[in-house]
Amino acid sequence: MADLSIFSLEGKNAWITGASYGIGFNIAKAFAQAGAKNIVFNARSEESLQLGLDNYKAAGITNVKGYLCDVTDEVAVAKLVETIHKEIGQIDILVNNAGIIKRIPMHEMTRSEFQQVIDIDLVAPYICASAVLPEMMERREGKIINVCSMMSELGRETVSAYAAAKGGLKMLTRNICSEYGEYNIQCNGIGPGYIATPQTAPLRERQPDGSRHPFDSFICAKTPAGRWLDPSELAGPAVFLASKASDAVNGHILYVDGGILAYIGRQPK
Repeated sequence: MADLSIFSLEGKNAWITGASYGIGFNIAKAFAQAGAKNIVFNARSEESLQLGLDNYKAAGITNVKGYLCDVTDEVAVAKLVETIHKEIGQIDILVNNAGIIKRIPMHEMTRSEFQQVIDIDLVAPYICASAVLPEMMERREGKIINVCSMMSELGRETVSAYAAAKGGLKMLTRNICSEYGEYNIQCNGIGPGYIATPQTAPLRERQPDGSRHPFDSFICAKTPAGRWLDPSELAGPAVFLASKASDAVNGHILYVDGGILAYIGRQPK
């Protein structure tokens, strides 16, 4: 019989950036269910921090600690990592989840808008990974998971900054693997597809005439499964990449997209 204990996160401390809600929150729940000792998350505002604490309480997760921190601030991140080490202990797992998207045609997007997306979606993962790596190197053990995207591989109208950042994050993932694999540190990415969350609910609502939203129809037609994905479907892949089960997996982007990247789409009728 297979030894499934290699999927356990028993005794592990996980820091998940921007995990007050959404994908990060669902990854945190999966880690807690897999036995993680402590869950740490950060938020940029008191409002978002409290929202996260309320969400964890409602989910029955008590081994959680939230901190205020802007992950684009190198000094603030260094201080947060120091605080986590003092109050919680070593950081066994880092999930770079915090991110934003601005849907603006490139010729209408300002440089500052483009830069903000790059700073949060690409520079922040570099800052956070750089902050946890020294201690991981010393212990010769660690897991870093970067939340990438299908836009790490594909382009779409109005998401030039997001696609550029996520493409860069894919290559940062591979380079961390290349540079720190000798220290028994695994850095992988998880690439969610289109997830049914409260944020995407308006795109899935029926129109007044009973028809589907055009974007809903587009996504379902492009997905072999013919549906949006549930946030819970990220649980298994995330736990796998955080656990000993993935010790031989490094520099890999695991796309949880329902098959979109493998599919050219349906033939028009």
